[in-house]
Amino acid sequence: MRVADFHFDLPEELIAQSPPPVRGSSRMLVLDRASGEYRDNFFRQLPELLHPGDLLILNDSRVIPARLYATRGRGAATQASSPDPTGRIEVLLTQQLSADEWTALVRPGKKVQPGERLFFAATDTSVPLLEADVIAAAEYGERTLRFKPTEDFHSILERIGHMPLPPYIHRDDTASDRDRYQTVFSQEPGSAAAPTAGLHFTPEVLDQLRQRGVQIETVTLHVGLGTFQPVRADNVEDIRLHAEHYTLPAATADAINAALREKRRIIAAGTTTTRTLEHCAHVATADAFEPHAGVRLHPHSGETSIFIRPGYRFRVVSGLLTNFHLPQSTLLMLVSAFAGREAVLSAYNHAVRERYRFFSYGDCMLIL
Repeated sequence: MRVADFHFDLPEELIAQSPPPVRGSSRMLVLDRASGEYRDNFFRQLPELLHPGDLLILNDSRVIPARLYATRGRGAATQASSPDPTGRIEVLLTQQLSADEWTALVRPGKKVQPGERLFFAATDTSVPLLEADVIAAAEYGERTLRFKPTEDFHSILERIGHMPLPPYIHRDDTASDRDRYQTVFSQEPGSAAAPTAGLHFTPEVLDQLRQRGVQIETVTLHVGLGTFQPVRADNVEDIRLHAEHYTLPAATADAINAALREKRRIIAAGTTTTRTLEHCAHVATADAFEPHAGVRLHPHSGETSIFIRPGYRFRVVSGLLTNFHLPQSTLLMLVSAFAGREAVLSAYNHAVRERYRFFSYGDCMLIL
């Protein structure tokens, strides 16, 4: 299967550049997995479309202000002949490796090599508040940074960092993005991008779902480098995703096991939630004492690089709420694995015709 098999024509103007004026007011396309039929709706109708006894799983990861701007020190690898050896460098923190070490995307990447030191200051001062040594380099601007230890690292990040809006949003972040590029249920800091299907939820919708008898639980998957990297393979089988850290809490594992046992629907809010649940199912299956035993999840934390593509057999997820994704993306491949490539592309073409808004700040799709 080729990456080009997941192409569709998406006008640039349909990629949402800002959130809707009111959280939760987005449109929602509802797709029937069995028939391939779809119908237009609104996210606010979600409580009416789910059943009492359904289990809804949310990703409670919290986006950190991970985009920073640095100046270069005259370290061992700095080009002495550079006309601007201390020019501004954009740094996007993508994953915390240890107390002081992070992976990051650095731009311009070719200029910044291991051995250099980067200095990070607030816009209202030239005094560096953070310092980091570049200790390793990989392809496509990926770097490993070791920050000088400081007790208030995250509070400094909140002061000098910017919300990491995706590259297809062609504007600088604003104060409102601190609220709108964050789910109302976020708890665990660590993501370099929002779990965007969760951006639609409001406290009122969550209350309506609970009143209807829908059980709501959470997992944590910190969205990292993979969401920013374009697909660089021609064949789907050659795609490899970066590992991301996740946690499956005990309450969520128990709720999933009960829902599977009682054959109740499990609805994943977002592709990040889906990947977490399906990875955990693989771990449970691999650890099972009996080779044909049903899936039974256990609480744990770990890393996943699971890539879900057509042909995959879902073990946990039976419903999916997701935003509209970009052509030829791994996220579109996951949705196609869940509902069928032809049905998904047909629904996407309808969404384009009807002028739905795409991607992070856009509209959503419910697949049941």
